[in-house]
Amino acid sequence: MATPAAMPSVSKPNIGVYCNPEHKLWVEESGPHVEDVKSGSLLKEGEVTIGVKTTGICGSDIHFWRHGRIGPMVVEHDHILGHESAGEILAVHPSVKTLKVGDRVAVEPSQICNKCEPCLTGRYNGCLEMQFMSTPPVHGLLRRYVNHPAIWCHKIGNMSYEDGAMLEPLSVSLAGMDRAKVALGDPVLICGAGPIGLMTLLCSAAAGAEPIVITDIDQTRLDVAKEICPRVRTYKVQPGVSMEEAGAAMSKLAGGHLTTALECSGVESSINAAIYAMKFGGKVFVIGVGKPEMKIPFMRLSTQEIDLQFQYRYSNTWPRAIRLVESGVLDMKRLVTHRFDLENAVQAFETSADSAKTGAIKVLIQSEI
Repeated sequence: MATPAAMPSVSKPNIGVYCNPEHKLWVEESGPHVEDVKSGSLLKEGEVTIGVKTTGICGSDIHFWRHGRIGPMVVEHDHILGHESAGEILAVHPSVKTLKVGDRVAVEPSQICNKCEPCLTGRYNGCLEMQFMSTPPVHGLLRRYVNHPAIWCHKIGNMSYEDGAMLEPLSVSLAGMDRAKVALGDPVLICGAGPIGLMTLLCSAAAGAEPIVITDIDQTRLDVAKEICPRVRTYKVQPGVSMEEAGAAMSKLAGGHLTTALECSGVESSINAAIYAMKFGGKVFVIGVGKPEMKIPFMRLSTQEIDLQFQYRYSNTWPRAIRLVESGVLDMKRLVTHRFDLENAVQAFETSADSAKTGAIKVLIQSEI
């Protein structure tokens, strides 16, 4: 049973955002039921109940809705989406001593075994029994109330719930920056000016990378990149241009000195253009999610000794992300272009999925508890 101390008024039904294998998207009541939230009767040891205030729509959410899968992760039943969330603690299990009712938290959407080698060596994103919210079959956070282990709820103090929700995509960028080892003065190419690409641009600029080149097919997104980082150099990807030509043009923008590419689109042609943009001994670090199989220019990688690396989510990034936002080192507000109420989540997804028409970058869904 949860501690009842000063629980905020909880009365609205617990609705969630669902998709299914038929690619339908809808909003309906989900668990835990509002009466169980009030009583805390369903809380397990170490858990808290969160009133979710803000959740961002991720590209993976769009993939699960529209395509039904990302690689081996397949939507096989009715499935709740969402993993970029922040909210208020509504109830705590008596075993929880680190959080109390009323605390503002960002939710790290991981649950790990703490027994396998990746967990024990601090790389828990590779947990062999990982349960990641919104990745089938584990339901996500896009609902009004959710129970979650307290250890994965990070206090955000007076930070806005919007910034709290943005800590998850920021964590993706921070993990990429760390593993790609971007340092002060490094010449960096960022492929893709979507939410992760623009977040990675903010991180690269804060880290002192110079010069920075960013690419996209959408001029509006490149304009936003220029707005949030005036010194960035932009390259608009044109149809029909070969990967060799595109790579050469990107390299020229940086004076021929690109050593690191942070590939944030996951698109085969973009990855290959990044490979051709790198100087001898460079690195292409793929953050974006792409097709299960791709063709790559093997001999270009081989003869130029270009490293090709990949990323899967993140680990141990949230405390650092919180410090960066709380201190004002990073300001993510410009990336938010649209906001919708939870009841209008279908419209939010349609807006996010049609960014070329709507101009959407990051779409947030907000809820009243």
